[in-house]
Amino acid sequence: MKLVIVESPTKAKTITKFLDSSYKIESSFGHVRDLPKKEIGVDIDNNFEPKYVIPLTARKNLSNLKKLAVKAEEIILATDEDREGEAIAWHLAEALKINADKTGRIVFHEITAGAIEEALKNPRRLNMELVNAQQARRVLDRLVGYKLSPFLWKKVARGLSAGRVQSVAVRLVVEREREIKKFQPEEYWTLGAELCKPENKDAIIKAQLNKIEGDTVDKLEIKNQAQADKIEEDLRDAKYVISDAIKKETKKNPPRPFTTSTLQQTANYWLGMSAKQTMVLAQQLYEGVPIGGGEQVGLITYMRTDSLNLSEKFLSEAKDYLSGTLGENYALPSPRRFKTKSKGAQEAHEAIRPTEAARDPESLVSYLNKNQYRLYKLIWQRAVASQMPEALMDNTTIDIDAVGTACQFRATGQIIKFDGYLKVYPEKRSELDLPTVVSGEKLDLISLDKVQHFTKPPARYSDAGLVKELEKDGIGRPSTYAPTIATIEARNYVTRDDNKKLAPTDIAFVVNDLLVEHFPGIVDFKFTALMENELDRVAEGELAWQPVIRDFYTPFAANLEEKYDEIKKTDIMPEEKSEEVCDKCGAPMIIKTGRYGKYLACSAFPDCKNIKSLKNKDDAQKNEKIAELEEKYKDEVCDKCGAKMAVKNGRFGPFLGCSAYPKCKTIKSIKENGGDTGVKCPVCGEGDIVQKRSRRGIFYACNRYPDCKTSFSGKPLNEKCPDCGNLLIETRDGGAKCADKGCGYTK
Repeated sequence: MKLVIVESPTKAKTITKFLDSSYKIESSFGHVRDLPKKEIGVDIDNNFEPKYVIPLTARKNLSNLKKLAVKAEEIILATDEDREGEAIAWHLAEALKINADKTGRIVFHEITAGAIEEALKNPRRLNMELVNAQQARRVLDRLVGYKLSPFLWKKVARGLSAGRVQSVAVRLVVEREREIKKFQPEEYWTLGAELCKPENKDAIIKAQLNKIEGDTVDKLEIKNQAQADKIEEDLRDAKYVISDAIKKETKKNPPRPFTTSTLQQTANYWLGMSAKQTMVLAQQLYEGVPIGGGEQVGLITYMRTDSLNLSEKFLSEAKDYLSGTLGENYALPSPRRFKTKSKGAQEAHEAIRPTEAARDPESLVSYLNKNQYRLYKLIWQRAVASQMPEALMDNTTIDIDAVGTACQFRATGQIIKFDGYLKVYPEKRSELDLPTVVSGEKLDLISLDKVQHFTKPPARYSDAGLVKELEKDGIGRPSTYAPTIATIEARNYVTRDDNKKLAPTDIAFVVNDLLVEHFPGIVDFKFTALMENELDRVAEGELAWQPVIRDFYTPFAANLEEKYDEIKKTDIMPEEKSEEVCDKCGAPMIIKTGRYGKYLACSAFPDCKNIKSLKNKDDAQKNEKIAELEEKYKDEVCDKCGAKMAVKNGRFGPFLGCSAYPKCKTIKSIKENGGDTGVKCPVCGEGDIVQKRSRRGIFYACNRYPDCKTSFSGKPLNEKCPDCGNLLIETRDGGAKCADKGCGYTK
């Protein structure tokens, strides 16, 4: 028996389809060793030696792998091809106590029969340079997190965290918000003219004022209405003559195939998906989805990459598909190849592409959920379009002199002469066909139009915008973009506005300013990018990882020690006066800033510990909602002690709490909050599964807690897993999976 170990049960299920019965495919369920959670886990005095432990959740599965490893004639580690995958393979070898030099290591860019067979023919040894680069990143981030986070707890507020990449991301969001706040709009005006040919009133040309006295009009040149009125007055009696008419053919090149960064950006712009959602869906498409006849197939290549390479196999398949379905004029005579510009990119890897060019999105509609289909379609379109001819455009530019004035107007038009790659990848663009005119031809003025504008502030970062900025500055790597955004959102450093853009919280400003002033290296863009380059050099075998850590940690630790004595909490978070009076002791209330923003606290603390939420413009609406709920639930009684239930407002919204508190601590979710799932508790059979919230976010649990402690990470469905009989829970992309992590069933 040959034992093949991958990290994901879905990946294992897909690979099983391609190998015969002599192979046993098992999953490690991710990392089998990690740094301990409750201690730093790095021996600073012993050359930063990491102390790895086996997490409790991994022990049962690891025990099973050990038994299989003893029986196996050959062990093959088939984890992902990036640094983290290499590290997982090394940890497996260490935990299973097998000789890494005698253990086969295979990698593949796609989970297909051909790719697996080719990988098995060409096994290699573990790449310790990649392993060490991942160890260095893990140790570096642990040192920053475990040393700096307690400092923030003491000087700012408990529960805060800092990180080498996350703190830079927060800085970008905070600085953008400050740009928005200090922005002063400027007024400007534009002038347009609608003209036509005298003999054909339907041949309309819409033009914009382009030049005055031969100089191109700057956007802010016409600053007020008086200037606009004066120009308009001069133009009313002018004669309009064509001074130049140029028509030329231009080519528009297709976009490059997707890297991790460009996929996240485009999925955000086009599909409205967050970086995290994009990567979750891409992972599903990569690991395998059941298609016709229950066949489990990997639909895309590995999704964590900064390479633009496309395999010769795909280039050939794309040409055959295009010439066969769209015609020879939509296929290239020879493949188009792209050169990766990103520093540290691994050219041996590939761009993100479909595993088969001929597997068009429409053939998969019935097998994918809505979001899987949308993302697959985007990836397929982009990769196939990259191997199509340029689009040909007829661009027309018409310059029109307002004779007797110093003004010249310009009209531009564009029509698609040959759609080329746009046939498959239809980018948003408008066509405008202008009438045919010649130089010297006269036009009649139909109307003049002057419009007032104001400059707009820079927009808040979307996921796409922040990923683009991080990549531009060399901060983080393909595998870190989505987790970084998810982390700063989970830690309450950013929230989403109505347009899903990233807005910093009050505490983000406080923490960012503290780090910028006292720990500039942690949030300096160039320094953070330099650290990434150092890690790349470790991966390439140019540097040993411990000196990289030492060069960072020695000055960092010394500075941290100084700052503990130097910085006072009152300097960072000065208290503000308020007009409120404590309703418990009568002392003045003061405004403080905590992890979740500003709040009112009694100035007599610690004798009086009264706190209140800070009133804001939404209070009236909230009070009105509370009043409605109080009326609706006025007859609700506690099912434990019989006292009346009262509507209370917590950090996560209204809920019902027993009025006999603190003698009775019964609470219930309010159904208006989506609390009732309609699912009976599968364990106790008496309670209902309801939505709850904690500091880590939404979860679902039995409403008979603490008598029943059943809980789920996702919303339970009234449907059982066909493999093990447990409940299915809803996934973020609209699909479903088994509530038992050990099962691995997905729908």
